[in-house]
Amino acid sequence: MLMNEAIKNWARRIKRDAVMLWFARRHPDTPLLAKVICVLAVLYALSPIDLVPDFVPILGYVDDALLLPAMIWLAVRLLPSHVVALCRAQADDWMTVQGSKPQSYIGAAIIVALWLVFAYLCWRWI
Repeated sequence: MLMNEAIKNWARRIKRDAVMLWFARRHPDTPLLAKVICVLAVLYALSPIDLVPDFVPILGYVDDALLLPAMIWLAVRLLPSHVVALCRAQADDWMTVQGSKPQSYIGAAIIVALWLVFAYLCWRWI
């Protein structure tokens, strides 16, 4: 049971930090590189479509388990600590009031566009 609770807590923190980056991208003290990484992470995290669909064995969950936490980690490392603290508090408030994370249809459109470009390149190569 301990492992199950640890995984649930980790997943909650990932959700919270994805929403935290949503707030951090608009904070005036956020450096430009951190804003870019925040935008990329937020678009990916809030997109209803994954880069690698979850039904693909093993790889479908690797992007959720490695790619998103890595982008969040990098963004948090680049953000000033007071911005992280303030935006995490805002994210906690958002999650309490809304009960879920927001969705980004722009992120979904970017994921679909990447898949279309990949399909076109494969078609051209064959």
